[in-house]
Amino acid sequence: MAEYKRPSSLMPMATGYCPGCMHALATRLVADAIDELQQADNAINVVSVGCSALNLYSWKGDVIGSAHGRAPAVATGIKRCLPDRLVFTYQGDGDLAAIGLAEIMSAANRGENFTVIFANNQTYGMTGGQMAPTTLIGQKTTTTRFGRDALTTGYPLKMCELISVLEAPVFVARYALNSVKGVQDAKKGIKKAFEMQLAGKGFTFIELLTNCPTNWGMNPLDTLDYMNTNTIPYFKPGIYKDKEAEA
Repeated sequence: MAEYKRPSSLMPMATGYCPGCMHALATRLVADAIDELQQADNAINVVSVGCSALNLYSWKGDVIGSAHGRAPAVATGIKRCLPDRLVFTYQGDGDLAAIGLAEIMSAANRGENFTVIFANNQTYGMTGGQMAPTTLIGQKTTTTRFGRDALTTGYPLKMCELISVLEAPVFVARYALNSVKGVQDAKKGIKKAFEMQLAGKGFTFIELLTNCPTNWGMNPLDTLDYMNTNTIPYFKPGIYKDKEAEA
């Protein structure tokens, strides 16, 4: 029987995330991939403003905090200066797809050789549950009390679809963390993205569909069903680009 062990890349402490939040699971999957690749001492985690900033406390290795939405710009500078390091950003949807939209699209379009881990829970988790660029149509938030309306606020941004049409990115994939298979697939995808980066192949992007029990106003179990019924039909999991497989 397999024994649960904390990844050596993580500090021996609680994550700080709300009970039932999949940010903790996402962090664990990233750490597992780093440990399996024996990159704990070589990895640099770039975080931005939002719940992702809690990684500043949980990672044993090098962690750099950036301004809101600017993690891809910071990661670009780090990777160009230290090309042998495993560099990745860990960002939420309010950060990456709103104030950081120009940053992520520009880095992807340039084909910068680092990895982006994008946690999409369709809300601004840390700042009070406001509508995010990925908030679903009809989803209630503190700034869309009657549900998001496409006529006034547009449609949820599909980041994998946007990035995959660019020429430079080499691996773009989306995984849902509300099932065992989804978690297993996500771990494989994260590891593959890191391996491609270490091989110098270019920009890799992993989107993880997560939850937010606190701001969704649900218990954690109910969020799993909500994701199946609402999140996954709109943000369809899958591999959107894999230049390695196409070669």
